[in-house]
Amino acid sequence: MRKYKGELLMLITAIMWGSGFVGMAMGLEHWTVLQLMALRFTFATILLALIFHKKLKLVSKSVFWKGSILGAILFIAFALQTLGLNYTTPSKNAFLTAINVIVVPIIAYVIYKRRFDRFEIMAAVMAIIGIGFLSLQDSFTINVGDMLSILCAIAFAFDIFYTNVFVKKEDALALTIIQFFAASILSWIGVIAFGEIPTSASTEGMLTIAYLAVFCTLVAYVCQNIGMQYADPTKSALILSTESIFGTLCSVLILNEILTGRMIFGCFLIFFAIIIAEVKPSFKKSIANA
Repeated sequence: MRKYKGELLMLITAIMWGSGFVGMAMGLEHWTVLQLMALRFTFATILLALIFHKKLKLVSKSVFWKGSILGAILFIAFALQTLGLNYTTPSKNAFLTAINVIVVPIIAYVIYKRRFDRFEIMAAVMAIIGIGFLSLQDSFTINVGDMLSILCAIAFAFDIFYTNVFVKKEDALALTIIQFFAASILSWIGVIAFGEIPTSASTEGMLTIAYLAVFCTLVAYVCQNIGMQYADPTKSALILSTESIFGTLCSVLILNEILTGRMIFGCFLIFFAIIIAEVKPSFKKSIANA
């Protein structure tokens, strides 16, 4: 079990993020996008700082600037994803955002000259095709919203990649606290700039914020940042891509959406891609012994 600690934590993150699609849909009935981002990140920051207050002693200059970078990337990714939805369909947005699974190894190659692994590429391409079957419903054309969604995918890929890099040298929880804090500050700047300061709140709206803050933000990112100390970045991206599967399942169970045969086929492809990424050492040994 300890061998797969990182992968298990990535899976928990994917489940929490998947449920967040339903939470966000319900939350947007009570809040604007920036309000939702600001409140969820603020509450998550406060809760994380209270629960792991001893970790605040580990916030050095290095942790602060690295956490701030991750927070800025996180804010940009969410902002681009949401802005893209103003110009494209949710299904195309979900599909294009999911290409972060193939951007991660490209980033590793460009920045660190890490060679491509053919099993990684095979698995990443298969995962993207699977997400396409799972999410894509409309004709595929490129417009402004699609380009914003692609930029969002690149931002999420950088978040996955640099989180994996930073947690190797810094405390994961201290890094997460600063990451949430930075994302909160940037979100509140947006709220103030657009004159969206909330003046009232409904009970349902606050409960939605609580769920998003505790489970989809705090639990999800703590699991991700700790898990990335043990898991490979490309493998992490592949496992995190299953958030689309869990998002679909939550939509079916909670919002009564219909699960088609094509969606089931997409789920199969994504899980098969993860299996390829997981057992590639065995493949390599088999090939070497052939």
